[in-house]
Amino acid sequence: MKFNKIINLVIVSFLLVFSACESIVDEEYLKNTTDVAGVELIATQSTPGGNEITLDLVTPGINGYWDYNLGKALTDKITFIYPIPGTATFTFTGTLGGEFFTKTIDVQIDQLDHALDQDWYDLVSEDTATGKTWVYNGTPGNGNFWFMSAPGGTENAYTLWWNAGDCCSPDPNGKMHFDLNGAANYTYYSDAGAVGASGSFVLDVTNQKLQINDQPLLGGNRTGGAGNSDGIYQIVSLTEDELVLYVSSSEVYGTGWTWVFKPE
Repeated sequence: MKFNKIINLVIVSFLLVFSACESIVDEEYLKNTTDVAGVELIATQSTPGGNEITLDLVTPGINGYWDYNLGKALTDKITFIYPIPGTATFTFTGTLGGEFFTKTIDVQIDQLDHALDQDWYDLVSEDTATGKTWVYNGTPGNGNFWFMSAPGGTENAYTLWWNAGDCCSPDPNGKMHFDLNGAANYTYYSDAGAVGASGSFVLDVTNQKLQINDQPLLGGNRTGGAGNSDGIYQIVSLTEDELVLYVSSSEVYGTGWTWVFKPE
């Protein structure tokens, strides 16, 4: 009996101690260091109207990244060579401290006075405004230009599993045109005589990827099938005379898929 009383006393003591100790929470709230209007973005061109551009966030205490249309830079300041003449809009996304924000800055590019990476010229030609047209490097029953390949990395792109171009190639007489006439323009033609459908593209030279927006690649259904809905393709080869693209795991089949093109 005495033992039970002792146990009850211990329990009551613990309850008294815990009820007497109210938790103290020191609540801290993130606060803005400025407002969006107070964020200063500066764009500098190394030559007047030239295409070598430096984007700089000069307001202290702000963190974020630049989207310079060719990619994203996780830094406050970036210098790059822009391939497209005309007015370009660049976006900084960051945090004021207590909330996120985006702010843009426009730059007028009047001349491409700094040479582009060779991949740009190979894709759109030296005459970047006129551009370049690509077609399949082969015809049904003649050549490996559109085929199922092993999944994985680009090293598997030429591992042919099924030459679909022999029997089933969509738009075998189609073509696609790339140019930099005021924007990164992509035009898709389902057939040689078809009316072109307009889209855009992003050439990621660093990561060797080509993204096609709003329109399909030849043989690359954006809803799946041989291609992927994001329109992103890995570049296996890009020269003046050859463009080879690859997806490592197509959305419908889960296999690799390879496209081989040549200039029209």
